[in-house]
Amino acid sequence: MSNLRVRFAPSPTGYLHIGGARTALFNFLLARKQQGTFVLRIEDTDVARSTQESVNAILQAMDWLGMDCDEGPLYQSDRFDLYRQKVDQLLAEGKAYRCYCTADELEKKREDALKEGRKPKYDGTCRERGEVSRDLPCVVRFKAPQGGATTFHDRIKGSISFQNDELDDLIIQRTDGTPTYNFVVVIDDAEMGINLVLRGDDHINNTPRQIMLYEALGYPVPDFAHVPMILGADKSRLSKRHGATSVMAYKDMGYLPEALVNYLVRLGWSHGDQEIFSMKELIELFSLDNVGKSASVFNPEKLLWLNSHYIKTGDPARLSELLAEHLQSEGVDVSTGPALEAIVAALQDRSKTLVEMAQQALCFLCEKVDVDEKAAAKFLVDKNRQPLEALVRTLETWKEWDEKSLDTAFKNVLETNDLKFGKLAQPTRVALMGDTKGPGICLIMQILGREKTIDRLKEAIGRISG
Repeated sequence: MSNLRVRFAPSPTGYLHIGGARTALFNFLLARKQQGTFVLRIEDTDVARSTQESVNAILQAMDWLGMDCDEGPLYQSDRFDLYRQKVDQLLAEGKAYRCYCTADELEKKREDALKEGRKPKYDGTCRERGEVSRDLPCVVRFKAPQGGATTFHDRIKGSISFQNDELDDLIIQRTDGTPTYNFVVVIDDAEMGINLVLRGDDHINNTPRQIMLYEALGYPVPDFAHVPMILGADKSRLSKRHGATSVMAYKDMGYLPEALVNYLVRLGWSHGDQEIFSMKELIELFSLDNVGKSASVFNPEKLLWLNSHYIKTGDPARLSELLAEHLQSEGVDVSTGPALEAIVAALQDRSKTLVEMAQQALCFLCEKVDVDEKAAAKFLVDKNRQPLEALVRTLETWKEWDEKSLDTAFKNVLETNDLKFGKLAQPTRVALMGDTKGPGICLIMQILGREKTIDRLKEAIGRISG
């Protein structure tokens, strides 16, 4: 075990976003590689927007991706008393002050600063004003250092420095008594012993303010590492207009968790030219040294390619369980009919997602095949009736019912009736599957079984006879 302690701290105001999932994944991999501790903290101080439904969605998504935490979930809402104590501490030590400026006054100050070409930060009106009245509404501001610079070494981006006079006196407690994000995150990370804060680089501007708070509260300052953003194809921040951004939406679309994990880790991290990684490999190889400094572009086609790979190489038994979930969500009874594992094995090379596989699997599971009218018009025609009848006669007396044996039966029909493969194969495929696409004919017959195969062929013959 190492002393590394990292955390993932989502706000429960919606689903787990792709960007948040990648941040969680990087923290998880680093903790597992170094045998450190991965903490999950739910940042639910925004009481109005935080919901238990969102908490459940986040936990469900992390569980699906295979990211188990060592501690947590811990909730900020359980720690309000601690935050109030720390506000009182800073006030008592003269490191914070009450600000009575109204919203209108603050807006006027901002407008004046912009007109005069100054940075629109708080001008410190109440900084040395002292307490006016406990009965007046007020916020509490942190008395930030006004001179010098705050510099830190980012383990991804290198040295970063901010001039302190560019930063204003941060509000740490609102008028309603609730604490603000930058304040509570410092207290939580310090009290939970987090010694590496690994997060998205949209938090870089928060870092100098947080470092000041660490120092003012007497806490050790942790290391920081900021991961570049994920962008859409148009190089803007990833959003719904670029496609699904919810982790569980990809589960619903038939993606495998290992494919999404593999894809997410490659958004900003690399190990030579290797593209495909197991979770075990990722834990062994992951390092902040190989995280890039520039933003990554989300490519749905690349994710689909990875998912196709994992479906093709996946264990049919496991995939059949996952496929069953999709079929059952569509109201399909999977307890009867052909074995799903056999169907999966037949469709693995032909499916990019489990949803696509489920759509193809319906042909095996339905009682009556839904025949494509164009395919029927081309292949279920009078000239193909006698070849189909010959196939039925052969199959009705054929003893063995496996793919290899059925291939022999099929070839016997071709030779006996002097037919080329396509003359019998395409009408047979349409009769059995309703279309000209699908796995091999004999594999289809093996999966369907003798009774369903012969019934479908006879039904097609009846359709031709009209």
